[in-house]
Amino acid sequence: MEDATAEIPLTARFAEMAAIFMIGDGLLGLVQTGRHTDLWKDRALGAEYAVRPFVGRPGRRRLYALAQIAAGLALAARQKR
Repeated sequence: MEDATAEIPLTARFAEMAAIFMIGDGLLGLVQTGRHTDLWKDRALGAEYAVRPFVGRPGRRRLYALAQIAAGLALAARQKR
């Protein structure tokens, strides 16, 4: 009996991992806005530049979080079996 996962292309797995990251990061950004932004704003190997627009702007971060979640769900929905 063959393993069914052997037929799934590697790119589909990478896309699924990206979707999971986007949804998870978006969810944390939505429900723990300040804590999540504070975690990445200093000495974060370059990530501090990505979160700079959200420091002190929780509404902006929550809006971005909703966009992340929507994009992650859309990406996951596009995956074919």
